[in-house]
Amino acid sequence: MMVGLMMSCLTGMAQQIKAAVDELYLTADEVPNAVYWLPAPPEPGSTQFVADINQYYWGKEQRLDSARAQKAIREAVYQVKDMAEQFSVPFGMEISEKKTPAIYKVLNRATLTIRLSATKPKVTYMRLRPYVRFNEPTLVPADEEALRTEGSYPSGHTVRGWGMAMLLCEINPAAQDELYKLGYEWGQSRVIAGFHWQSDVDASRMLAAATYARLHTCDDFLEDMAAARREFKKLKKD
Repeated sequence: MMVGLMMSCLTGMAQQIKAAVDELYLTADEVPNAVYWLPAPPEPGSTQFVADINQYYWGKEQRLDSARAQKAIREAVYQVKDMAEQFSVPFGMEISEKKTPAIYKVLNRATLTIRLSATKPKVTYMRLRPYVRFNEPTLVPADEEALRTEGSYPSGHTVRGWGMAMLLCEINPAAQDELYKLGYEWGQSRVIAGFHWQSDVDASRMLAAATYARLHTCDDFLEDMAAARREFKKLKKD
C-alpha cells in the first residue's frame, strides 16, 4: 500500500513538472545563456561591489517611507496571477484567466519562459544575497529562509516584472509609460526589500529584454500574442 502511494505521488509530481514545461514557449537551452554573454556579478572589494553596497543602504533608507516600503512588500509576489493583478492598474483593464483569457494565457506562458532565463546564472554564480551577507532582516521575513540558499544574481522577480511590462506594452502600447514605470519600480523594490543587489536587478532587465526578443522567433508565442491583441481591442470597444 505504501509503495503504491509513493508511486502515485511520484506520478503526480511528474505530471506537474511536465505541465509546467509544456507551458513554456522555449526550453532552457533555447533562452539566451546569460552565463555566456552577461558579465559575472561584481567581486567583493571591487568598485562595482562598493556601488552595490551603497545601493543596499539606499534601499534601507527607502524603507523609512512607509508607502514605498509597502509597495516593495506588495511587489514581492511570485505567481503570475498575483503580478497580473497589480499590472492591471497601469494596463487599464483587469487581467485574469476569467476576464481576459487570451491575454492571461500569453502573459503566463511568456513570463514563465522569461523567468527560465535566470536559472543558469543563478546556479552558476550562487551569489550571496545582501540580507544574508549582512545578516539583517528584510521587508518580507516569510521569504527569507526559502531564498537564503538561492543565488542572488540575477533577480527572478525583476526578470518577471520587466518582462511583464514589455509583454503588456506590446498588447496596449498606449499604456507604455505607466507599464514601464511599474516594471522599473518592481526591480528596485527588490533592492529596497533587501533581497537583491542593484547589479542583480540591472542584469535582470537586460536578460528579460533579451529573452523577450527571442520569444518573437517562436510561432506559438506570436500566435498567442496576436490573439491577446485581438481580445484587448474587442474588450476596449465593448
